[in-house]
Amino acid sequence: MKIFLSRSMIGIFFGSFITVISTNSIVYFGDKGMLDGDLFLKNSIGFMLCGWLFSVSSLFFENQKLRITQQTALHFATVVVLYFILAFGIGWIPFNFISFILAIALFSGIYLFIWTACYFYFKHQMKKINEELDLL
Repeated sequence: MKIFLSRSMIGIFFGSFITVISTNSIVYFGDKGMLDGDLFLKNSIGFMLCGWLFSVSSLFFENQKLRITQQTALHFATVVVLYFILAFGIGWIPFNFISFILAIALFSGIYLFIWTACYFYFKHQMKKINEELDLL
C-alpha cells in the first residue's frame, strides 16, 4: 500500500508538471494571451489522472507470481482501456473510427518501443550484475 501511495503521488505530481509545461508552452509559443478556464481545468485533471494511471499501472511488473508476458498483457490492457476512456472523455482524441484506429496504432507503437527499450535496459543491468557477482 505504501508503494501504491508513493507511486500515486509521483504520478499526480508528474502530470501536474506536464500541465504546467504544456500550458506555459501554449502561452509562450502560441498567440494565447488568455486561456479558457474550463478547458484548462479539464486538461489539467486529465494530465494528473494520466500521470497517476501510468505510474500506478507499472505495479503489474513487480508481481513476481506472473510471467513477463502476463505482466505485459495486464499492463497493456489496463492502460489502453483506461487511457482511451480518459482521452475520449476529455476530448484529446475525436470520437470516430479513424481517429480511434490511428490512436491505437500510435499508442501501440510507442508502447512497444518503450517496453522494448526497458526490456533491453534491464537485461543489460542484469548481465552486468551477474558479471560482478561472478568476480566475487
